[in-house]
Amino acid sequence: MFHLMFSLPWLIVASRFIAPLPWPWWVQLSLAVFLLLASQYHLFSRFTSGSVFAPEFPRPLVIAFNLFFGAIVLLAVMQVILDLVSIVIFAVTWSFPEVPPEVRYTMGLAALLLAGFGISQAIRVPKVKRIEVQIPGLAAEFDGYRMVQLTDLHISRLFTVAWARAVVEKTNALDADLIVITGDLIDGSLDIRREDIAPLAGLKARHGVLTVPGNHEYFFDVDRWLAHFPELNMRILANEHAVIERGEGRLVIAGVTDLSARFTGAIEPDLGRALRGAPADAPVILLDHQPRMAERAAKRGVALQLSGHTHGGMVRGLDRIVARANNGYVSGFYRVGQMQLYVNNGTGLWPGFALRIGVPAELTEFTLRAMAR
Repeated sequence: MFHLMFSLPWLIVASRFIAPLPWPWWVQLSLAVFLLLASQYHLFSRFTSGSVFAPEFPRPLVIAFNLFFGAIVLLAVMQVILDLVSIVIFAVTWSFPEVPPEVRYTMGLAALLLAGFGISQAIRVPKVKRIEVQIPGLAAEFDGYRMVQLTDLHISRLFTVAWARAVVEKTNALDADLIVITGDLIDGSLDIRREDIAPLAGLKARHGVLTVPGNHEYFFDVDRWLAHFPELNMRILANEHAVIERGEGRLVIAGVTDLSARFTGAIEPDLGRALRGAPADAPVILLDHQPRMAERAAKRGVALQLSGHTHGGMVRGLDRIVARANNGYVSGFYRVGQMQLYVNNGTGLWPGFALRIGVPAELTEFTLRAMAR
């Protein structure tokens, strides 16, 4: 079903874009076959890598697959829009308009250029995004506390060791008090990704690096990864919390496992357990990879939840669909009861659809502010 779904854009392009072109049949067939192969990127990944989530092709080939697969998807959307316009014209004039070949040439070129732009935006090391957020009950000692969130790094053949090293350098330059990573650090097994993820051991902050697993860790032997992350100087908050102290002030950082745990037999997210024993007078910041359960956190008195998972929807327009799959949360700040929820666009993203158009990646620095009494 997964591969059939990703074949539908090709079917639209082949039948509604290529077939009407005034080209010799063998040229049309050659283009259709080439695009068919590009559309089966995820099937090839499954056969060669054992997983659609970790294509182990050389990086230039991963980029090429994303370029042409992305162009197919964008072109299919353009073609659907063109057909809808033609239907509207037919409803008014009772005749379908003749579409000049130049219109389709322009669409094809636009889709290819837009896909290329989208990939370039996806694989770059993101700019720093600076945000100030007021935290109810925050002690004066924590006013100005700076925390960096990384999420959805998806270190892989696309987001390589060199990319990870650049992210670490840019993060460390911020000289933050705390670094948090809200899941999906990798795509691939520990044996394959060990060297690629090694630069993360160099992340430095005064109060260390706190991490929770995302859904992709559960696709690749989560127990081995959770045992390895502490070797990279990360503390895993798997239904646990950390208490940070500054003078007389205290701040709780809690973390839960991912909802995907229920499908693998691993430890499921348990917010009650994560908060057990936390000081009642300290505000709580929750790290939860997926934003879907934000209402639950709000009811438990969490002040701020930091999530990722959605990649911000990746492409303007597509973000509305992604939001529907995540209880309406896709990018930026939301008010959930008395709680603030921040859904990060992601530092990287899944290499199976690596396009960003109008939804930039983030390396996010939060400055905590005490609320005026």
